[in-house]
Amino acid sequence: MRLGLAGTGRIGTAHAETLKGFEDVSSVIVADVDTARAQATAAKLGVEAASDIEALFGAGLDALVVTAATDAHPALILRAVDAGIPVFCEKPVAADIPGTLAVIDRIEGSDVPVQIGFQRRFDAGYQAARAAVAGGELGWLHTVRATTFDPAPPPAEYVGHSGGLFRDCGVHDFDIIRWVTGREVEEVYALGANRGEAFFAEAGDVDTAAVILTLDDGTLATVSLTRYNGAGYDVRFEALGSTANVVVGLDDRAPLRSVEPGVVPLPGPPYPGFMERFRPAYVAELKVFLDVAAGRVSNPAGARDALEAFYIAEACELSRRERRPVGVAEVRR
Repeated sequence: MRLGLAGTGRIGTAHAETLKGFEDVSSVIVADVDTARAQATAAKLGVEAASDIEALFGAGLDALVVTAATDAHPALILRAVDAGIPVFCEKPVAADIPGTLAVIDRIEGSDVPVQIGFQRRFDAGYQAARAAVAGGELGWLHTVRATTFDPAPPPAEYVGHSGGLFRDCGVHDFDIIRWVTGREVEEVYALGANRGEAFFAEAGDVDTAAVILTLDDGTLATVSLTRYNGAGYDVRFEALGSTANVVVGLDDRAPLRSVEPGVVPLPGPPYPGFMERFRPAYVAELKVFLDVAAGRVSNPAGARDALEAFYIAEACELSRRERRPVGVAEVRR
């Protein structure tokens, strides 16, 4: 397969390095609006560089990976689909719900697959939790807890264009709650706080949040988010049932310290960020995309999955601003 990659930032460079190592891949061609960055990435990884996006689409691609800035996602997805090129795109599909719906309206009648990047679905722990829930091992769920704690805030310039903590960060938790439980979120109540840098509040965002979600079978879920977990990157998921429970992310590198007497500290070191924590999941996700592109398997994470997670994030933002419970139906369009 001849693969194109649009966007050579941190995650794009990591994906290009992964893709070039797959047996099914004969060549990788990268492009970026910053031509010098694309060329530097290509030289570093030993792959090809296209002079621009036009040249990339003219390179005879079998599939395209999109890791460009969010505002470029819709046009790149649609151009690839129109050209019959299977697409993998990091979330989100678009910067907002209308933009996401516009893309979905265009691609749903096509048989060209568009896979969206929700790497947690490909993490071994989350897959085991989903199997335990689906297999009835936990009985009926009474509580689900999801946590995403970043060790340090992103740059101020990123925050202003991120869409906010719920859309940028919490959306992964919202997606994985749907995926592991097999249920939909009906209502949310979200609160946010700012105790860190002023640029969060200046952007109308928060640096820490807590959400209570009610699922369509009555199960209660909580999501905790922060940009300031100095102990390290901490992503966990707990599914607590009437007969048993499972925990994802409780490994030797979890940034947790017990103060109970006699409890041995976790050896660490803690994960510094999402790339290190989810490296195997990213590899597995891209392997599956090659199978999707080749028509060997069905799409495991489509644009409508991204839309559903976005609806939950939108409901959370409305709830935070108005300090009231919000039904997800309120934000559907």
